[in-house]
Amino acid sequence: QVQLVESGGGLVQPGGSLTLSCATSGFTFSSSPMYWYRQAPGKEREWVATINSIGNSKMHADSVKGRFTISRDNAKNTVYLQMNMLKPEDTAMYYCKVPRFPSWGQGTQVTVSS
Repeated sequence: QVQLVESGGGLVQPGGSLTLSCATSGFTFSSSPMYWYRQAPGKEREWVATINSIGNSKMHADSVKGRFTISRDNAKNTVYLQMNMLKPEDTAMYYCKVPRFPSWGQGTQVTVSS
């Protein structure tokens, strides 16, 4: 049973930083690419970033490129999203995703506001 537990969200001011974590279990994490998605109220869920299984290939959406960095620690079965220079439009619920499986976690809320 795939389990995904996002954490690290919170309220930050514009220009601030935050690091999200996604602790996983129920599958072979070290063999799996991982995604981050986000969804703001009234909007579609959108892809944010992707990392390959060993962590040496990464892609980020244009909207976050240069500000966000996806990373992983296979020894901890955890994927991270380092978010810098946060903007109000980054406000959303953030989710990690295993592309092979349909399961979603509860997400973690990021609110960027002054």
